[in-house]
Amino acid sequence: MIKAPLAERFAEAMGQLLGPEFPSDIGLAVSGGGDSMALLYLAHNWTHTYGLRLWVVTVDHGLRPESAREADMVAQECAALGWPHTTVRWHWNGAGNVQAAARHARLSLIDRWRGDLRHVLFAHTQDDQAETVLMRLMRGSGVDGLSGMSRARKVAPHAVDVPVLSSDQMTGDAPSRHNVKPGYQVLRPCLDMERAELRHYLTVLKGRWVDDPTNDNRDYDRVRVRHLLTLFRDEGLSSEDLSNTARRMARARAGLTARLVDAVRALLSDAPLGQLRVDRDGFAALDDETRMRLLAAGLRYVTASEYRPRAASTEALLDQILSGAGGTLHGAEVLVEKAHIRISREPAAIADQVQPLNTLWDDQWLFSDLGGFFPDDAQVKMLGEDGWRQIADRSGLTVPFRAALAMPSVWSESRLLACPQLGFGPEIAIKRFVLGQPDRGFEAFCLSH
Repeated sequence: MIKAPLAERFAEAMGQLLGPEFPSDIGLAVSGGGDSMALLYLAHNWTHTYGLRLWVVTVDHGLRPESAREADMVAQECAALGWPHTTVRWHWNGAGNVQAAARHARLSLIDRWRGDLRHVLFAHTQDDQAETVLMRLMRGSGVDGLSGMSRARKVAPHAVDVPVLSSDQMTGDAPSRHNVKPGYQVLRPCLDMERAELRHYLTVLKGRWVDDPTNDNRDYDRVRVRHLLTLFRDEGLSSEDLSNTARRMARARAGLTARLVDAVRALLSDAPLGQLRVDRDGFAALDDETRMRLLAAGLRYVTASEYRPRAASTEALLDQILSGAGGTLHGAEVLVEKAHIRISREPAAIADQVQPLNTLWDDQWLFSDLGGFFPDDAQVKMLGEDGWRQIADRSGLTVPFRAALAMPSVWSESRLLACPQLGFGPEIAIKRFVLGQPDRGFEAFCLSH
């Protein structure tokens, strides 16, 4: 089958992602590599018809001496095309996996740069999708992992306030900040386009781009997988084949999610905010896949975790639950009660976390003292055994001791002032966030994650 020209496919993808009412301004993340420069030219030509204004950002990770020069090349091309460009800079502190840290930093810095923009285009291609699927297959992923990258994804690196970039962190013209709201949409309009197509498009336009030498460094998993794909093509397995597999897996995931939501509606009953309470007999009667999904989603929801626990660890915990033992995993604790299974935060995972009021605690809880009830030294930490003992009247509590220990509470030195989930102390404004977004309940979490 003959494919339509890239410009037509790009316009169709943008219509599906943004239509029918397009925003007036959108952002583009452009590194200077071939894929992102092709995205820049495609978007530039597309705006002639649709009249949107582009804002371009380049994240200089500072990991190679050439990166600043490459960011300057992007700035020059944007100036020639008539679009504002900003370079934002990041310095790795040397901790953890550099590629994972760079990905997280990129999303966070773009969030701080984007101002009022609600959409930012990324240049992930069909080849990137194929590499992602193959990498996850090699790690033993199931349906969810093999669904690959989605065309649109909301990210919220900063849940409450989006910090402003300082002058030494950026160069160039940034979007306005009149109405900044937490979270933005990552859009991938090139996900059905091959890398070779984009390079050809650039060559025909006589466009500029740079080749990152780290793309040939086999110390990185993705580079090794990229070379494997070259061998697989010779055996008849193309990036399009793997991308189609991801699309079919995404369709299967949607069906499995619908079944999960039916189970959530039938089996979950009231529990304190941030905890889950599941009917034990109903859970045991579920099919294996739905049990696994409910458990994995529950662990993520309670801990506000971006990633699901490993399948083998989840399976082991599931066996313990079905035998009546419970256990801990992923920063959560599962308690098997007489008639219910309760999932709550694991006390050991947050024992050292102490934050002042009006700041995010455990990356999910925000306490605001709107009534002026608490002293200036008030802090948020978990209830713990000391707090439990300070609640003199526990006769009306329906939460067991173990599940109460990790609840967020307000303290003044060693004195417990409030634990809203247990109804102790004065009323206080409390909000919970999950992955940077206001908590809308477990069912909504299952549908969107």
